[in-house]
Amino acid sequence: MPRNNERFQNLVTHLAPKSATSEMYRMLRTNLDFASLDAPLHTVVVTSTVSGEGKTVTASNLAVVNAQAGKRTIIVDGDLRKPMIHRVFQLSNMTGCTNVLLRQANLDDAIQGSQAENLDVLTSGPIPPNPAEVVGSGAMRSLIHSLAERYDLVVIDSPPVLSVADVKLLSASVDGILYVVGAGLVTRQALRKAQQSIEMSGAKILGTVLNQKRLSKSEQQYYYYGYGY
Repeated sequence: MPRNNERFQNLVTHLAPKSATSEMYRMLRTNLDFASLDAPLHTVVVTSTVSGEGKTVTASNLAVVNAQAGKRTIIVDGDLRKPMIHRVFQLSNMTGCTNVLLRQANLDDAIQGSQAENLDVLTSGPIPPNPAEVVGSGAMRSLIHSLAERYDLVVIDSPPVLSVADVKLLSASVDGILYVVGAGLVTRQALRKAQQSIEMSGAKILGTVLNQKRLSKSEQQYYYYGYGY
């Protein structure tokens, strides 16, 4: 567990719910609700093209604002290579997703509460030697299904698309994918390649978040625009 609050500061929607940035996340929540009018959204993967674009922060704050809206929500760390959710929420990662999949722990023991009301957390657990096989396993699909039956919304943080095949494997088990783009961090060619890779897997892209867009000298805010619906 981290010794300082550096990661916890990323939970702006919990620490400063009336801030302009928190309002942007609430707008994102609303847009996703509208994007899934015909088929209610219960499971969503949050990903990006490369690392450092802010997908974990986006996933965490999206989970918080949905919990604040009264939805029973859980955030799952599906990045079994470089997990960060436990750091953001300042939780232990001794027991988590991989322990449940290997039947070393039951689900109730692995799920942890968070600082936000209505929001639970399932951390990654110990990093396995074969992350892609674990993510694409029947056990993972069963786990996501079980969580969808327990919660109104399951938010899954995942590795970047161009790094590994994990996102395409996860996409078969969820309602859709939210794509995070770090402003100025990826080329159009890389972005196009990553999105084509997702679409070829048959996954539904719910929308795109333009992240780390500097609007003033003193702050960064987040702007959401529709894609794929």
